[in-house]
Amino acid sequence: MRYWLMKSEPDEVSFEDVLAAPDRTVAWFGVRNYQARNFMRDAMSVGDGILFYHSSCAVPGVAGIAEVASTPYPDATQFDRAGKYFDPKATPEQPRWISVDVRAVEAGRFLALSEMRAIPALEDMVLLQKGSRLSISPVTPGQWSTIVSLLREGER
Repeated sequence: MRYWLMKSEPDEVSFEDVLAAPDRTVAWFGVRNYQARNFMRDAMSVGDGILFYHSSCAVPGVAGIAEVASTPYPDATQFDRAGKYFDPKATPEQPRWISVDVRAVEAGRFLALSEMRAIPALEDMVLLQKGSRLSISPVTPGQWSTIVSLLREGER
């Protein structure tokens, strides 16, 4: 089992949106970075743990715990000519971008980025490295355990 941090802008898809979705599951769409795509395509497995992270908002941070709920499949948004994720080089025969389904597992307390920066056990976390902007990044088992424990303190 692997662990991941996946960033979503809450204005587009929030953790609350995932909790409210049928089967608490949504498609993870719109990834347009090759390294993040490769993580989904080549490294993620059904059941892997996800730290669902709210980014590009007033207070970024981990909003909940989720899991990978499907094998990778072509991201349908790459074919939508009217959509912001359209890719003219992608074809149904040779898709360039991947989605996986993400299922909400539990909501704990919100763990702000500022709090994460102050935790010594997280100092090597990819998210906290200078210049890190990946929308999907690996999380070590130790980092996962630390964050999940913090999320479970004073659950909502």
